[in-house]
Amino acid sequence: MTNESNNRTETPSPSPSDTVWHTLSYPDVSQRLGVDPYTGLNAGEARRRLQQHGQNTIPEHRQRSLARIFVDQFTDFMILVLIGAAIVSGILGERLDALAIVIIVVLNGIIGFVQEYRADRAMQAIKKLATPTTRVLREQQVASLSTLDVVPGDIVLLEAGDLIPADLRLIEAVQLKVDESALTGESVPVDKQTDPLDDPKLSLGDRRNVAYKGTLLTYGRGTGIVIGTGLKTELGQIASLLHKDEDIKTPLQQRLAVFGRRLALAVLAICIVLFAVGVWRGEPPVLMFLTAVSLAVAAIPEALPAVVTISLALGARKMARKQALIRRLPAVETLGSVTYICSDKTGTLTQNSMRVEQMSVAGNILRPSAGRQPDSEADLHNPIHLFFLGLALNNDAKAQPEGQTLGDPTEVALYLAAVEAGYDKSTLESTNPRIEEIPFDSDRQCMTTMHRMPKGTISFTKGSPEKLFPLCQSMLTQTGPQSLHLDHLLEQAEQMANEGLRVLAVAYRQWDQAPTEMTSSTVERELIFLGLVGMMDPPREEAAKAVALCQSAGITPVMITGDHPGTAQAIASRVGIINKDTTVLTGQELEHSSPEELAQLVEHIRVYARITPTQKIAIVKTLQTRGEFVAMTGDGVNDAPALNQANIGIAMGQTGTDVAREASDMILLDDNFATIVTAVRDGRRIYDNIRKFVKYTMTSNSGEIWTIFLAPLFGLPIPLLPIQILWINLVTDGLPGLALAMEPEERNIMQRPPRPPNESIFAGGLWQHILWVGLLMGGVSLATEMWAYEADQGEWQTMVFTVLTLSQMGHVLAIRAEQESFIQRGPLTNLWVLGAVVLTFALQIATIYVPILNPIFHTIPLTLDQLGLCLLLSTIVFFAVETEKWVRCRP
Repeated sequence: MTNESNNRTETPSPSPSDTVWHTLSYPDVSQRLGVDPYTGLNAGEARRRLQQHGQNTIPEHRQRSLARIFVDQFTDFMILVLIGAAIVSGILGERLDALAIVIIVVLNGIIGFVQEYRADRAMQAIKKLATPTTRVLREQQVASLSTLDVVPGDIVLLEAGDLIPADLRLIEAVQLKVDESALTGESVPVDKQTDPLDDPKLSLGDRRNVAYKGTLLTYGRGTGIVIGTGLKTELGQIASLLHKDEDIKTPLQQRLAVFGRRLALAVLAICIVLFAVGVWRGEPPVLMFLTAVSLAVAAIPEALPAVVTISLALGARKMARKQALIRRLPAVETLGSVTYICSDKTGTLTQNSMRVEQMSVAGNILRPSAGRQPDSEADLHNPIHLFFLGLALNNDAKAQPEGQTLGDPTEVALYLAAVEAGYDKSTLESTNPRIEEIPFDSDRQCMTTMHRMPKGTISFTKGSPEKLFPLCQSMLTQTGPQSLHLDHLLEQAEQMANEGLRVLAVAYRQWDQAPTEMTSSTVERELIFLGLVGMMDPPREEAAKAVALCQSAGITPVMITGDHPGTAQAIASRVGIINKDTTVLTGQELEHSSPEELAQLVEHIRVYARITPTQKIAIVKTLQTRGEFVAMTGDGVNDAPALNQANIGIAMGQTGTDVAREASDMILLDDNFATIVTAVRDGRRIYDNIRKFVKYTMTSNSGEIWTIFLAPLFGLPIPLLPIQILWINLVTDGLPGLALAMEPEERNIMQRPPRPPNESIFAGGLWQHILWVGLLMGGVSLATEMWAYEADQGEWQTMVFTVLTLSQMGHVLAIRAEQESFIQRGPLTNLWVLGAVVLTFALQIATIYVPILNPIFHTIPLTLDQLGLCLLLSTIVFFAVETEKWVRCRP
């Protein structure tokens, strides 16, 4: 079918329920869906189908409406009790107080609504950022687009490691295996085919020519036509199963939730005692009840869950802008605990811009231009010709119309070397078409393709020298096949690797007839060795600095690669992971090590070479048994178990497979090691800021409790009225607390050791700070009350109200840094905090000097001397905390 007919298709695409797709041949499938499988849909038709069928997504459980979020702010038991008490107070005649309390509660609810809405919106933004991409054929060009935008009729290109984006009728399947356990429960990957199946009632697991959304392509490659998207997929029919992971709380959120419940019980006990003591001393019961309930509402940090979520989610969004995409929110808070980063070499520590530097064929060192076009059948016995023919044909890289080359960087480097030598892949494939292939996998470390020749069949195999040499029976020279000098070849490969080159070996075999069974055991044997190719992938410029930063932060960087030990050692020494004389452990050596020996080795080994995915898991587990918190990078299908095992699994965004990305906690969008270090830095900053918010909020609440609870014990009247308690909670807990989430990192953030993952957020003296600074706040407030009350100054309650409010502002300015002074930190480095403090001060002054607010807040305008005294007393907390930091941090 032509693209023109594709454009004029207006018939709605059939849904999976309309057609039994697996019984149709793929030409019938493409005809029914109105698409030419060689060109794909055009932009206009794709846009129309997206409007018709909707996005390719399975809707989550229904989100709360804005109205519901707002109403939920007033369903807390203590809030309801406070509103009820205010209404009773109004009925008894205190109408102004009752109205003021209700207004303050509503304003508090609005702030809570904004916080929770921001948290929900930030979480939704994170989920959108994590949407995977899919390669589709559109207008004869391969395009990478969001899986959400895939539509029925799209031609999807698949390779090992892909997550199937929609239900597909396969039209090409090369050694293709799909793990359908998520859909059928069958743990063994299913071999796929393209031929139609006769039985229309086949079960899902028996439909071998269909690949289903949500399943994983574990081996091979293929192409499929989209026959169903979103809810019209088989997975969409059981969409309810997808909601099991919703609303997962991070470990910090869970611990703070438990703490919040315990704190609530403690505060309620204090408030009951306060109510009883006040009534016993003759205070009006209604006033004491309102005071006790107001204190309970103010002292329980109801904003804490929302602030934690906002901090984590906004931190994750900021990381995404720095090329680190967080898939699971707990990773944000645990990044600061990382002690080991186990990183791959290619593309992560290196530039992943391969170029061929050296080739060795039949004992000759070649450059790419040394090749020549074939001009006779005698060339089939020429090692140089066969070598470049193998580089061109045993290759999945593809030239794009705009001049770019699409494919794995190694494949692209080999493709370009062949082109420079005069071997154009597309031209050669017209006379030597690929008829079979055995794709690369990390266990075999080889790839084989089989091609039909004018006379007979030829197969080309490329792979790591150590894996390929044992498969060869001879080597081709200018005079014909000769016996294989294995020691000499290994020495040559070693020499190239020691120069920092990535080395591959190339071999071939001629066949009279292609084997009936295309497996590695039948095809990859009795090969004839052709030559070695060495590629350079230079280290990233920023890698050495990132490695040094890791080491200064108490994090041990480790290289784990499948590459040659010499190459690994050369790159690792250049980026500073090891010295040139440091030992490199190979997979073969690791294989013969006992668990006890490995436990000793991991303590000092920093580079592992020729490592298999299974051995990666062993290394991670061993480090974890030693108490290390491990981040591990990976990109292949077989890396998924190691990514799952690691405390933080990190997948590659550019070269990684969907399987690896699904198993990861974080995705490096630029595949850059330095991005991991940046993410660790941000993780530490985010946790620090959450800790500062907890410190600020809990200390402020502690100060309010001490002030109100101790006053009756000293024979003083209740220092604050309910409306004043609620006002302090409104203006001090809201903006200043949230502004702390915007605090920039501290200067020494990457010069301190990692935080133990199970360490309480109250560790490191936080509890002591909350108690003694809260007691200091209460003491200053009570001292103000004693002096003003004894001096018979009618403004005594206004002064206590002002001192307690402004003391909290001094506290928030002082705790912006754990070690630096306020001046060292820089007053203008967080304008959000400065603005929140100025606004809070202005609002507090308004309650004192705006006449209409005086009866509402029961305040009396202060004289300048009284206001000056309040300001002076309020600075005591600021200078006390600054002094504490100086004493704690001095040498």
